[in-house]
Amino acid sequence: MDKIRDLFRESFDLDSASAVDDLAYRGIPAWDSVGHMRLVAALETTFDIMLDTDDVLDLGSFAKAVTILRKYGVEVS
Repeated sequence: MDKIRDLFRESFDLDSASAVDDLAYRGIPAWDSVGHMRLVAALETTFDIMLDTDDVLDLGSFAKAVTILRKYGVEVS
């Protein structure tokens, strides 16, 4: 779970103390369409997966990201 939090922080240029568990699309200025694709690329690269289009579109929050990653077999604890 910490790895996912770190990816969110890196993708949206947040400091290491920023809480991300409640983040949602457009909930912060950095999570715009460009930030969204940066996050998608980071998730795909880090976990060696390829998200399908529906999952990219559904990835609207930190919680949803965790759910989607589980779907791809990523161990989330």
